[in-house]
Amino acid sequence: MLKKGKEEIIYLLNKCIEKFQLETGKDIVQNTNRKNYEGLAIALSEISNQLPFTSEKLGHQSYEADNGNGNTSYPFRKYDITGGQIKDSLFGLVASPRSFLVDTCYIYVYGMGRQAFEQSLPDDFLVQKLVPDSGSKDSLSLLQENQQLKMKLSEWEFKSKQQHSPFLLQVKKWKIVSSISLLLFMFIGYYYYQNSQKNVEEWNQLKRDFNLLPYTVTDAERSKLEGVWLCYTGSPQARISDSSRYHKVVANLIEIKYKNGYFVYNRYGASFNHIGYIQFESPEILSIYSRIKNDKGDVESPRHSLMSLESHEGYLTAISASWNFDVGNRNRIIGIREVYKKLGQGGRIEEVINSVENASCQCKIIKWIKEDKTVATYYLKNMLLDQMKDAELLKLINEKSILLKDPDEFLLMNKH
Repeated sequence: MLKKGKEEIIYLLNKCIEKFQLETGKDIVQNTNRKNYEGLAIALSEISNQLPFTSEKLGHQSYEADNGNGNTSYPFRKYDITGGQIKDSLFGLVASPRSFLVDTCYIYVYGMGRQAFEQSLPDDFLVQKLVPDSGSKDSLSLLQENQQLKMKLSEWEFKSKQQHSPFLLQVKKWKIVSSISLLLFMFIGYYYYQNSQKNVEEWNQLKRDFNLLPYTVTDAERSKLEGVWLCYTGSPQARISDSSRYHKVVANLIEIKYKNGYFVYNRYGASFNHIGYIQFESPEILSIYSRIKNDKGDVESPRHSLMSLESHEGYLTAISASWNFDVGNRNRIIGIREVYKKLGQGGRIEEVINSVENASCQCKIIKWIKEDKTVATYYLKNMLLDQMKDAELLKLINEKSILLKDPDEFLLMNKH
């Protein structure tokens, strides 16, 4: 007589697991995860679904054929065995396992059904003893204890392999690296945040100390200032190296462009060019800073001007702390009135150099290419104020428009 129930199925499933691992080389971790038993379940299902046709050949009870819904895929067939069924039976949770599971295990392990096995008895363990040994545990208890030990051992081996696998070691390494990187990133971020806050505070302090961009320009003010201008200055009258300097003046062409709250200032003179900027100090009041443009980027002959947008006979006037732009140690600081006249807006400025026309006029030639593609040409050179035949300009930029830093009765000429 064979054993039945838990004791029988636990033993049979252990034998199935041993055979499956030996034949496939795949380990089955014996814990409560039913997915671990799915490979064995599929292998057993190939046998169990043939039971309706193998009772005589393999010696097991008869089973009805599957006349179900026609679904022939695992695990929807009538006699399919699942990983969950194996797991529950293996751990003694099923008192009366299904007969087709029992027969399938016998066939998988011994090549015969339960009825045929009972006639030949190739494995004594499955034979029910009539009188148990005195003082010893019954075989079911031993099987269950053994199964629990196997489960613990499998879990330990699985965790050990996982912990020492190259992949997990790499994952741990990356976790450590990521944690360090995150801390480093946070530190750097905090450092840059603190530094940026300090820079903002320093910049705000600098703006206050130097009075940078104290006023927001209106659209009307921008439109009024931005564009192309002529600037007349009498600075040649203060050049002691020029004996014919009386009433000598020069016109400069200036391009003014708006940029981020201030204006970029490019000034083309007869001999040299200036670069700088303009900012509004208050409504209609602006200051101009410029210096001679050179290849070295050095600050050479810096100039400061104060101007109002209030016009006088079509001209705007500025009071400038400037230079007479004489040679060597004769270059002196002067105060001077300069006169601006707006020509228009838009287009672009081109300087004509190394041309026959330059040599012919002995001047600097500047072209203003307007937005409508027309071109205005300006010949910049020193000229006599009296030849300009403009009474207003005569009053604004004659010798009385210049103030010397140090009194010098010979520097300015009052007549020829």
